Amino acid sequence: MATKPAPSDRPAYWLVKSEPEAYAWTDLVRDGRTAWTGVRNYQARIHLNAMRPGDAVLFYESVTTKAVVGLAQVTKPAFPDTTADEPGWVAVELKAGHALPHPVTLAQIKAEPSLAQIGLLRQSRLSVLPLIQAEFAKIVSLAGK
Repeated sequence: MATKPAPSDRPAYWLVKSEPEAYAWTDLVRDGRTAWTGVRNYQARIHLNAMRPGDAVLFYESVTTKAVVGLAQVTKPAFPDTTADEPGWVAVELKAGHALPHPVTLAQIKAEPSLAQIGLLRQSRLSVLPLIQAEFAKIVSLAGK
């Protein structure tokens, strides 16, 4: 009997959100990499636990910017979040990639029919969201316009 392949041997796609006053894209670029700590939502924790090295990440600045501004990559899978007061919370390590040629605003995302089901619009309070490859590619293509 043949063994089943892993659910996916190709990278997954994610969107992480941060308030620029707390940790901006420019901070990630300056630092080169960071532990993505401080996530205290159970659904977001499930997403962090699913992230794997090599996964592609869109960096979204919330509150003031309200735009996807850069590309990053997961470099270390989930590990205990040292900023948590209770066990079970996790972080991942992210490495800065490059800034998008043009930020992709929340208004652009809302106006794009192919992104109508994106988690950013359906679960706007989540700070870590999975994307399907087509959603990821569409946002990146909007950044080039």
